[in-house]
Amino acid sequence: MPELPEVETVMRGLAAVLTGRRIVRVEVRREGMRFPFPPGLKERLEGRRVLGFRRRGKYLLMRLEGGESLLIHLGMSGRMVVRPRGAAPAPQPAPHEHLTLETEDGQRVGFVDPRRFGCVDLVPTAEEDRHRLLRDLGPEPLDPSFTPEVLAAALAGKRTSIKAALMDQRVVAGIGNIYACEVLFRAGLSPRRAACTVQGERAARLVAAIKEVLGEAIAAGGSSLRDYVRADGELGLFQHRFKVYDREGQLCERCPGPPACHGIRRVVQGGRSTFYCPRTQR
Repeated sequence: MPELPEVETVMRGLAAVLTGRRIVRVEVRREGMRFPFPPGLKERLEGRRVLGFRRRGKYLLMRLEGGESLLIHLGMSGRMVVRPRGAAPAPQPAPHEHLTLETEDGQRVGFVDPRRFGCVDLVPTAEEDRHRLLRDLGPEPLDPSFTPEVLAAALAGKRTSIKAALMDQRVVAGIGNIYACEVLFRAGLSPRRAACTVQGERAARLVAAIKEVLGEAIAAGGSSLRDYVRADGELGLFQHRFKVYDREGQLCERCPGPPACHGIRRVVQGGRSTFYCPRTQR
């Protein structure tokens, strides 16, 4: 599933081609994906000018003239496909393209989602944060207000593992399995450590690692492992900078090798693969 860096990258790509432009044609090819499309979606989008974009956690919000926002979640396999202006119209939409928007200057954007775990909704812009999918989200990790003190307070009393806590969207928004592994390595914290013990200096290290890793991943255009591509069709590059994720058995950059250590280990937590260095993460 695309995580915060991938969603941020897609949002920036869409903003570059849609902001300030009017939607003149909408094609809706099914009744919905994970949830039904909102009633009258085509009629409510056509004729609206795109005012701007916002990301909240793993959700995109396209703000429209008239006071509504189009909420988009990419799900497991969803992607937004931007077709260049002036390109010849395709004889048929891309496979699994469930929603297509076209602007007054011929820019076309399609929502492609083979597994249909993504979703689309319309919400009054003034009430975005009260939408049922957004109202319980935790703080934005790249916001200056996300501090070690804020994280420590959210973790206090939690007996779950710190890995599970980081993936809890109520604790912090936007972090999934890949980036939880990477930030815990940077912070030198075991994914098995009880979340409630991440206080003080540990919380400071973890917040710094979260901001560092997410910032680097956004700069690299996210991580392309399976379905994810940027809005312009290019791959993200951060997967080439993974320190531990999907590197089972390899030596981490901090370790000298056997007999002192035997490489990165993979364990399963909550049904998801966790990768970490037992020697340097405590």
